[in-house]
Amino acid sequence: MSEKHSSEPSFTRPAETRSVAGVLFDMDGTIVDSTNAIVKHWHKLGKELGVDPNVILATSHGRRSIDLLKLYDPSKANWEYVSYVEGLIPKDFGADAVEVPGARAILAALEEANVPWAIVTSGTRPLMTGWLDVMKLAHPKHFVVAEDVERGKPDPACYLLGKDRLGLSAQASVLVIEDAPAGVRAGKAAGCKVIGITTTHSIDQIREAGADWIVKDLLSVRYQGGNEEAGCFVIEIRNALQN
Repeated sequence: MSEKHSSEPSFTRPAETRSVAGVLFDMDGTIVDSTNAIVKHWHKLGKELGVDPNVILATSHGRRSIDLLKLYDPSKANWEYVSYVEGLIPKDFGADAVEVPGARAILAALEEANVPWAIVTSGTRPLMTGWLDVMKLAHPKHFVVAEDVERGKPDPACYLLGKDRLGLSAQASVLVIEDAPAGVRAGKAAGCKVIGITTTHSIDQIREAGADWIVKDLLSVRYQGGNEEAGCFVIEIRNALQN
């Protein structure tokens, strides 16, 4: 897995607001931190595949399981198998995951205000719904999962599809929230402003990927209000990393 930043950075950037038409969230590492569960999953699967799990884990975060399996065992690189094994993760290792601080509050606030939002994840639908059920978090009306796109992140297709599923144009002002460099790059390539959170990767990795703001977690992201008829909603970003 990737390293966290070792020094004490300055998360003191003045609060800013951004008017958006919708918000797109990554799942793992952004809403739920399932790092420990995923480590156990790949250790279990690595033994079955005859592959050193640490080799898989070195490049697994933010990537689709089907793309990893294509490298290590193409016979298992199909959606039936991937959906089955990913669906087991929340059931087998649910106690090893935690919600990212602030996730529950921001999802509930957006849902209550009818702000268009969706989850855009490299995981399968059983994995996404499994974690939301285990954590008892708000379920989105719209989502994009691994099975929905031909190419995973950093390809922008998933976030462009996310905009479309919210009923928004490719040019609409949409905010993406991500924890992985591949996801940050996907969001930027889709024409979105991106908040990068440092739950799973270093500040340098998130900065290199091109995040517009870097924050510790979702406690720094708040819904401030908006106009549903006009399709304009205000998000506040506070305590971001100083440039």
